[in-house]
Amino acid sequence: MYLYLSKYVLKSNMLYNSYIFLFLFLPITLFGFHFLSKFGHYKLTLSWLVAASLFFYGWWNPIYIALLVGSALFNYAASFVLLNKPHKFFLSLGILGNLGALVYFKYANFFVDNINILLDNNIILEQIILPLGISFFTFQQITYLVDTYLGKAKEYDFLQYCLFVTFFPQLIAGPIVHHKKMMPQFAKGVLEKLKLENLAAGITTFIIGLFKKVVLADNIAFFATPGFNAAEHGFNLTFFEAWGAALAYTFQLYFDFSGYSDMAVGLGLMFGIALPINFLSPFKTKNISEFWRCWHISLSKFIRDYLYYPISLLLTRYVLNKNLGNISAFILSIFIPTMFAFFWVGLWHGAAWHFVLFGLLHGTYIVIYNIWIKIINMIPEDKRIKKNNITNFIGRFITFTAVIFSLVIFRAETIDGASNIIESMLGMNGIEFIDMFQIGVFGAFPRMGIAWIILSLLIVNFLPNTQQFILNQSKVFINWGDATLNELNQKIKWKPTLYWGIFFAIMLTVSLISFSGTSEFLYFSF
Repeated sequence: MYLYLSKYVLKSNMLYNSYIFLFLFLPITLFGFHFLSKFGHYKLTLSWLVAASLFFYGWWNPIYIALLVGSALFNYAASFVLLNKPHKFFLSLGILGNLGALVYFKYANFFVDNINILLDNNIILEQIILPLGISFFTFQQITYLVDTYLGKAKEYDFLQYCLFVTFFPQLIAGPIVHHKKMMPQFAKGVLEKLKLENLAAGITTFIIGLFKKVVLADNIAFFATPGFNAAEHGFNLTFFEAWGAALAYTFQLYFDFSGYSDMAVGLGLMFGIALPINFLSPFKTKNISEFWRCWHISLSKFIRDYLYYPISLLLTRYVLNKNLGNISAFILSIFIPTMFAFFWVGLWHGAAWHFVLFGLLHGTYIVIYNIWIKIINMIPEDKRIKKNNITNFIGRFITFTAVIFSLVIFRAETIDGASNIIESMLGMNGIEFIDMFQIGVFGAFPRMGIAWIILSLLIVNFLPNTQQFILNQSKVFINWGDATLNELNQKIKWKPTLYWGIFFAIMLTVSLISFSGTSEFLYFSF
């Protein structure tokens, strides 16, 4: 038994949905943190969390600890320079240093491969392994440097800054945290306070996220993968197989990302730290703009504040100075900034053209939505169709359908594979009503896949999200100014009671039983 456990521990990744994390790393880290904080050892408490976070990161690949520590040292030094000499030259050096590391590790192979294709060269570059979380800790440090240059950030204690960069619940897959929201929580007298209510809410939120991941996302993934694999190998899917694969992956990604977001927030709360809401029922949104305010909220905010707004403002000033017409003004102030921003949204997700296409498609969605709003605003208010349940349903249906098509491109390994599925979804390969018990590309998909999709639709549309369920019970669900909590009159709300404790103990047990190996979170790849 001991040998088996030792072998398992040594080979296991430090995933939130792994036994080594749940039964070794997390309890030890929690105990050490609360033990040190109870006796007022502030510096030791900070050091403990930083050390635990570095251990967590190094478990995946110890060599990348040097990268993470080096990044933190570089940016802390750069911020010190900018505090004393806020010059664009030093800011540029800091940003270029961060982007240089990101480009090398994440995009070097992509650029070389494309150069080889365009120029018919044979440049060979050793395959570079992408360090986990590099996009997240790079972006949040760039934010800190920019705000330091603008006078919006101050100098922080080095240990506080290290925890800001390395805090393990958000290190691997976000959210992209902002120093203005995080640093005050690391201050002496704040970090040390343990509230049992926060601990209970954190554990509950974590269990909800774990259930979403291992019970919902991982099970529905079985019905998404075969269809996409078949499409990549050139098989023509039927209309229903294509839609089945697309819907299955849509819900897999939804529960996977939602589950991770809940688990990250829950873990943070166990330590008395409120991480920002990064996922807020995006499939309940009525337009594509609202969708991006609820899907990967921290990334959307970063792109909006540090890419879209500066470019849009610059071009808008040009439009006003030149007194350009409406069409030119729209192209310069909305179309170009939007497409530019979403180009980077796509590229941020991965070094591949199908990710870029995903981003540009969503940029196109946003542009079309803006045109629609302008058309609506031209109609006198008394002649407009009033918003009601029907119009809201239509808006949600259109938004959901548009997102499904984009996620096909997102999931596919190649553009050809995505095109294959989309063609089938549009009925270009014919529409054939299949036997519900037929064994096809998906194996048992007609029998179980449809059931999972229907269950997912019901959960997504009719159950409250985690924020609504635990609303006002903890500081974790504060409004970060990025998303508006739709406070519904929920009849069922969590409270730290015995009955709820038993219920979530059962949910945890079901989740642990559902472990089939340890599957990585989809956003770990970005």
